[in-house]
Amino acid sequence: MSVFAEAIAEGLDALVSGSVDVWGVVATSLRVSGAAVAVALVLGVPAGLYLGTRRSATRNALLVLANAGMGLPPVVVGLVTAMLLSRRGPLGALDLLYTRPAMVIAQTVIAVPVVAAVTGAAVASVPFDLRLQARSLGASRWQESLLVLKEARMGLVAAVAAGFGAVISEVGAVMMVGGNLEGSTRVMTTAIVQYTRMGRYGPALALSAVLLALVVAVNAILAQVQRSAERFERS
Repeated sequence: MSVFAEAIAEGLDALVSGSVDVWGVVATSLRVSGAAVAVALVLGVPAGLYLGTRRSATRNALLVLANAGMGLPPVVVGLVTAMLLSRRGPLGALDLLYTRPAMVIAQTVIAVPVVAAVTGAAVASVPFDLRLQARSLGASRWQESLLVLKEARMGLVAAVAAGFGAVISEVGAVMMVGGNLEGSTRVMTTAIVQYTRMGRYGPALALSAVLLALVVAVNAILAQVQRSAERFERS
């Protein structure tokens, strides 16, 4: 048990004294994952709206892809993204490999299917009669879509939570396209791997605690949003 006691003591010292750039790593993680989730919402919510409201063979095929994408291995995403952004790849001229934008791209690819699938399930649960009523009152397609999203807002909160959880905790893709460069592309998960390989369990444990606390805090905030929405519906 001494290894745990030593790691806890070293981890606390790293958090308090700043001997290890823990908070810089945390900030990089939030910037990268926050940007990826934001882009995933812009792309995934309209896709989820389509999946939840349309009935066609194309929709069924896309739904299968979205559900399968929820289990997409991050290392596969990292491999394909690295190949696309490499000097020999079609996007090599952009010189994005081993940068934060490359990490955002990879995490966005991971998050979009999650957001789309969860949003689609939430939208599909909205009664079709509500849409018919909106149409009978002269609502445009855009107004109808906004109404459906409003009714499915609980599911949208779940989509945000699922998308954020999928990217903030993954390590394979960001390490492959970001390179784990200290002070630039090192995030919590890649730093944990690096410190563990070095036998520096203290900083690794400190970052693990921060990562867990962050995931819990974000989900607690989103759960509070859901409860507030439920109280508003009952009032």
